[in-house]
Amino acid sequence: MAAQRVGIVADSTSDLPQAWLDKWGVIVVPAFINWGTDSYADDGVQITKPEFYRRLATSPDTPRTSAMPPGLALDAIRKQLANHEQVVVFSLASQFSSIYNTFVLVAQQIDPDRVTVYDSGSVSLGLGWQLAAGAEVAATGGSVQDILQAARETRKRVKLFAMIDTLEFLRRGGRVSNVVAGIGTLLQIKPIIDVYEGNVTTVQRQRTSSRALQALIETVLSYAPFERLGILHTANESGAEALKAKLSAVASGDILITEATPGIGVHTGPGCLGVSFVKQA
Repeated sequence: MAAQRVGIVADSTSDLPQAWLDKWGVIVVPAFINWGTDSYADDGVQITKPEFYRRLATSPDTPRTSAMPPGLALDAIRKQLANHEQVVVFSLASQFSSIYNTFVLVAQQIDPDRVTVYDSGSVSLGLGWQLAAGAEVAATGGSVQDILQAARETRKRVKLFAMIDTLEFLRRGGRVSNVVAGIGTLLQIKPIIDVYEGNVTTVQRQRTSSRALQALIETVLSYAPFERLGILHTANESGAEALKAKLSAVASGDILITEATPGIGVHTGPGCLGVSFVKQA
């Protein structure tokens, strides 16, 4: 196997299993969760996922997300440059966070000829599948251009849909108005959202969770067959397992189940179910 020439850095919102990231030598730089006067790295250590979602469901305070301090990004990139000729940094959509801009500023500070920052245009597994494609190429000795090509080819075929259980957390974060959230709660509206190219759009609205789940399944199945398929959830493992059973017949391989990182759960709240996939070429 060819020596790895390019090191990979990513932010913490890809929702890929840590074992996968370790296998590819990816260094993760955490986003931050700011809750009242406390600030936590989104690293699964300073605040665990179970702890975060328990607190989120009962806390009157609204947590906020922020980009990592530039120093953390600087340290991660320099660590990879110490062992590789170049570095590719994978970021969630620049429209969603200042994380991308933080990486760009740090790359310019270090050496823009050796550090390339890639804007995935997505988040969670929408970012994760692009990161996986690029990291696999890097692990076999691929060049920066090889890595970017693999990521971009995946980006053309990646989709992310999610069923939001409650509009309350989107309201708190300013994503929907109080009026819309109030009506949604009154009518028990469950929106199906599509995250694509830095945009979040509502593709369906259903009155009950069961109808919303069926709509999510039908939407996903309309894109089969799949190259990769993953289910994400926020404190809803039983729902994720049930969804996996519904989709298993169309999966060409294993279906990944992952709990969304707190950096995403801040905005969706608990009870969310999502599916992200890469359509077969």
